[in-house]
Amino acid sequence: MSTDWIDVSVPLRTGMVHWPDNPPVKIERVMDLERGDVASVSSMSMGVHTGTHMDAPAHFQRGGVGIDQMPLEATLGQARVVEIQDPVSIQRAELERANLQPGERVLFRTRNSERCWKTDTFVEDFVFISRGAAAYLAECRVRTVGVDYLSVGGFREDGEETHLALLQAGIWVIEGLNLSQVREGAYELICLPLRIAGGDGSPARAILRPLPAGR
Repeated sequence: MSTDWIDVSVPLRTGMVHWPDNPPVKIERVMDLERGDVASVSSMSMGVHTGTHMDAPAHFQRGGVGIDQMPLEATLGQARVVEIQDPVSIQRAELERANLQPGERVLFRTRNSERCWKTDTFVEDFVFISRGAAAYLAECRVRTVGVDYLSVGGFREDGEETHLALLQAGIWVIEGLNLSQVREGAYELICLPLRIAGGDGSPARAILRPLPAGR
């Protein structure tokens, strides 16, 4: 396996997939060197929960802290990629076999990574974290959870319940990762959201670098 950094972020572009009731992505060049302007300048309009992004407690909790209050150590340091076999949802039984530890940063690689990012149409039946699995993650006192589509909770079920179980437990959430280029194992993680004052979430850039076996 290469020891180089792997970008696990999703590129932002006009027309890309987004959560159905969220604003679409529109990136427009409003000044352009090719049109004779002194510089090129673009505008961007989108929901903050689009592409690779992070959720703050304020996303689902009244009075919850904003994304600008995230401790940097939540998303900087060693992380573990765990491969999930269940094609429907992440369940407690599968997590119990992973031997999760307090303070871990854990990223779940599901069939979403190979399947869901190939289309700009929203995939409703993506693999999500069930409410039971979310409660178990809270019990394990992990520090950070990352998933490879647009929500930790499902589209038709366990949306609010899964979010609340994680966020109320102080677990920071990364959504919208593309883990198709990585496999299960230990990595160094860097993922930083924009410092949006009081923000309920923010776009983020996430990169991973494999760690030697035994780390």
